[in-house]
Order: sequence, then C-alpha cells, then structure tokens
Amino acid sequence: MIKGVMFDFSGTLFRIESTAQWLRAVVADSGPAVPEEELEACVGRLEEAGAQPGGVPPRRVPPHLEALWRERDLTAERHRAAFTALTREAKLPTADLAEALYDRSRLPEAWRPYPDTEETLRALRGRGIPVAVVSNIGWDLRPVFRDHGVDDLVDAYLLSFEHGMEKPDPRIFRTACDRLGVAPGDALMVGDDRVADVGAAALGCRVHLVDPLPVDRRPSALAEVLHLL
Repeated sequence: MIKGVMFDFSGTLFRIESTAQWLRAVVADSGPAVPEEELEACVGRLEEAGAQPGGVPPRRVPPHLEALWRERDLTAERHRAAFTALTREAKLPTADLAEALYDRSRLPEAWRPYPDTEETLRALRGRGIPVAVVSNIGWDLRPVFRDHGVDDLVDAYLLSFEHGMEKPDPRIFRTACDRLGVAPGDALMVGDDRVADVGAAALGCRVHLVDPLPVDRRPSALAEVLHLL
C-alpha cells in the first residue's frame, strides 16, 4: 500500500520554458540589440551545448568540463559553474549573458507546472498521503512552488545541493522516506529519469516514470499516479 509519494521536479511536476523563450527574455531585459537570425542561431548552439538547466541535455560535454558536469548537482557553486561554462561554449553575443541566463533559470516565471500538477498534489493531500520533492539541483526551488501556489502541498524537499548527495544514491530516497514517516516499501517515486529516479527501487520503493514532454503536450500523466494508489 502506498503511504507516501516522492516526486522529481524538472520534467515531472514542472518544466522550464523553451530555450528560445529563455534567451529572448534575458536579451529583452539586458538590452543588447541582437539580430533575429543571430538569436535563432544562439538558440541552436545553447541546445547543442545543453546550457539550460532543466532543458535539453548536452549532446557532448567538452573534456575540460566533464568532472565539473558530473558533480554539478552536489553544490550550488558547481551547478552555476557548470551551466555558465556550457553557456559560454555556445558563443553568445555578449559574455555577461551567461550569468544572466543562469539567473533567469532560477526564477519562478521561467517554470510552468504541468496541467495536472496541482490537482494531483491536492488529491494526495486530500487522501492524507504526504509528498516529498526529491531533485538533483543546485538551487532552492521552493520559491517556484510558492509562486505557483502549491508549496503548501509539499511536506518535504530533498535537494541534492543541500545534502551533498544525489539520485540515484539510495541515501537521498531513504532520507525522503524518513522525512515522510513511511517505510521505503510503502513509498512511490515519480520521475522522468530512468537512471536517477529508478534508484529508489534499490530501497524497495515503487517507481513510476513519466515523459518530460513540453507542458502543452502532457496534460494528464501525473493523474495516473492516483490510480496506482
């Protein structure tokens, strides 16, 4: 019987804006005049580099960044350093855009909840089932939940950079279960990563995977969680 549910953040409960929206928002705020053709080319280079947190993963991590990339989610400093370095690999019009883009990725307005995120969390709360968010991340995502009105539906946040451990390490899932007051065998992990999130299975947790599609292409995947209960 499922007595507690753990959710991943990016690609599961929320999804970041498109790379084009991300870049255009920063360029509009910072003010450099960038021709449309160059903007479109920059979007392609950013996606190839995998420079957007929560966005398209890198097609190839440059050798000199491999060690930093592997450890990016363990501290806030490494996370910023890894993603701003990848952004600079994309050869943007001005160097200061790298830091501005990273800052943009941490803002609540850069993230959208999936259509069924709130209703699923509210249904779990209504059934008395506690919820934890377990995320490999380098910054505090709580403001995203607060800004979108669902923070009161989450009982615990287990963020890799705050604990110095990351999924699929079973320790982070065990800590989440302890916070929820449930045994691993009575917990469900919902995520989108077949490596990181499936790590919960090593503890005996049940795992349910969703597809990290754009928000407008995935209207009801989370609602399936309720049927698993």
